[in-house]
Amino acid sequence: MEEKALRRMLEDLAAGKASVDEAVKKLRLLPFEDLGYAKIDHHRAIRCGFPEVIFCQGKTKGQIVGIAERIVASGQNVLATRVSNEAMALLVEMFPSAQANELARTVVITQNPPATPPGLIAVVCAGTSDLPVAEEARVTAEAMGSRTTSLHDVGVAGIHRLLGHTEQLQEANVVIVVAGMEGALASVVGGLVDKPVIAVPTSIGYGASFGGIAPLLTMLNSCAAGISVVNIDNGFGAGYIAALINRIGGPSCSGDRSSTGGGACS
Repeated sequence: MEEKALRRMLEDLAAGKASVDEAVKKLRLLPFEDLGYAKIDHHRAIRCGFPEVIFCQGKTKGQIVGIAERIVASGQNVLATRVSNEAMALLVEMFPSAQANELARTVVITQNPPATPPGLIAVVCAGTSDLPVAEEARVTAEAMGSRTTSLHDVGVAGIHRLLGHTEQLQEANVVIVVAGMEGALASVVGGLVDKPVIAVPTSIGYGASFGGIAPLLTMLNSCAAGISVVNIDNGFGAGYIAALINRIGGPSCSGDRSSTGGGACS
């Protein structure tokens, strides 16, 4: 249940438009609903400003659909990540309003369009091979209400491609930088903007990149201030953090860095 839905229910109760029994019925699922294989946190939107997200990797199609059905029934929006093609097809079949993104491996079901903050999030992608992670970040940020702009294939191997977009970068409230190989792009972008930069290392690269460890270490060791680092391939985490920062106006970072899946500027 979202905050505005809870507020509307309490206002109806106070005005005599709803009975106590009706209110109790709606509140019965708070703070969570136990499905046996999952405990759905229906209270999360009130606490954190966005409903619980379905991480589909490792879940069966039945579990994914079951969780989505209960979130939809509660009147909340659905964001599912790491969705297999089979589960994606099933969700789209069952929920006509579902928006699927095969590249990002996401499904979004919007029942209540979120408020849109004025700021812009730029999603900067080093290479075309990094696009699935960048798209996951973009979809997540947009599902939370933020406007985004995407810059693709602007890695450091041809830095003029990036510099041609300097004005767009400087207009953004938050910049997400997605890069594999050696991961140097985040440092370059960090030296061009005065806004938080969220660096996302990807597992793209040859053997010495060690499945994303090399870009992760590069980003953590960046000499550019204002860079925060999320986990390898964690486009969702980057998009979520960027949207939260964008909601409060995009404060500048002081060089804080984190290697956790939820690292953020402070």
